Amino acid sequence: MAKRDYYEVLGLSKGALEKDIKKAYRRLAMKHHPDRNPGDEAAEEKFKEASEAAEVLLDDEKRAAYDQFGHAAFEGGGGAGGGFGQGSSFGSIFEDVFGDIFSSGRGRSQVQRGSDLKYVLDITLEEAVKGTNPKIKIPTLVECMECLGSGAKKGTEPMDCLQCGGSGQVTSRQGFFSLQQTCPRCRGAGRVISDPCVKCHGQGRTQERKTLSVKVPAGVDTGDRIRLSGQGEAGPNGGPPGDLYVQIQVNDHPIFTRDGADLYSEVPVSFVDAALGCMLEVPTLEGKVNLKVPHETQTGRLFRLRGKGVDMSKIRGGGLGDLYCKIVVETPVNLSERQKELLREFAGDQDASQSPRQSSWVDGVKRFIDALRD
Repeated sequence: MAKRDYYEVLGLSKGALEKDIKKAYRRLAMKHHPDRNPGDEAAEEKFKEASEAAEVLLDDEKRAAYDQFGHAAFEGGGGAGGGFGQGSSFGSIFEDVFGDIFSSGRGRSQVQRGSDLKYVLDITLEEAVKGTNPKIKIPTLVECMECLGSGAKKGTEPMDCLQCGGSGQVTSRQGFFSLQQTCPRCRGAGRVISDPCVKCHGQGRTQERKTLSVKVPAGVDTGDRIRLSGQGEAGPNGGPPGDLYVQIQVNDHPIFTRDGADLYSEVPVSFVDAALGCMLEVPTLEGKVNLKVPHETQTGRLFRLRGKGVDMSKIRGGGLGDLYCKIVVETPVNLSERQKELLREFAGDQDASQSPRQSSWVDGVKRFIDALRD
């Protein structure tokens, strides 16, 4: 397959400046580096392609030859002499652009991955059940656009530390012993910034509030996390950014409680309706439905409404849950004298067979007391 144009690979025009080439390569290398895409052969090929393009375009001699002859300049030793890849490596251009990430004895790695961030997103039960797409604002550190993350003033570069010679370590000797310590001047980085960037003051990163859109799938629950790759803090010295983890917090609902895919709701019923039976309208997340309460229904009885719970088919491989309505028989309050009289009359006509649970409980208590006496 014919090679793509190097400028096209990096998304640049032919007259692109060196800083633009470095910036474009840094972006592609972060995205397609094999360490960030283990086992992804397509990403590895794109990383190699971008590295090859940057290797040529960041070398003045090779770039001039490429601009004149194209890919033919590096084929078979003709043209500009010496094909690409003969003695060069993707690692070298990666180190040059990213600031010696593979230090090879030259101090500690300056380029580090940025920190991950955590954001707690409060949503309603309805949003958790149906899914939502809210926008959030997060304070974070982003790569300085003035110095492109180097920390040095525009037009300058960090210099090798004079005290440690760029190694990041200094050695002191005491007799037969030698002690190696972190260089106090560069703090182990191996490089120092003599003229810091005026925007980020040498940090390579600036504080910013980012607005992001979060796609919350239907069926999420409290404690679930959504990962937004590359939306964490920018790494020091132009390093790749960390990730943002959005943790879901579902607010309490005034009517429903949730247990996995199932919903529960308490339905208050007067003792008359519970005794005689009735038809009630009960709420669901999709609207009202009729619930038939049979006569002689007791407190605590559960009625199951199939398919009226949470649809979790899009996450965890779950299914559609149910809604359970728990009957709570309500004792009347603020009775009038006439009502009290009627209740006393009713109680006088009542026998033990009409209150089986009460009779059973009383009998059980008697047996328990008799056993203690024996």
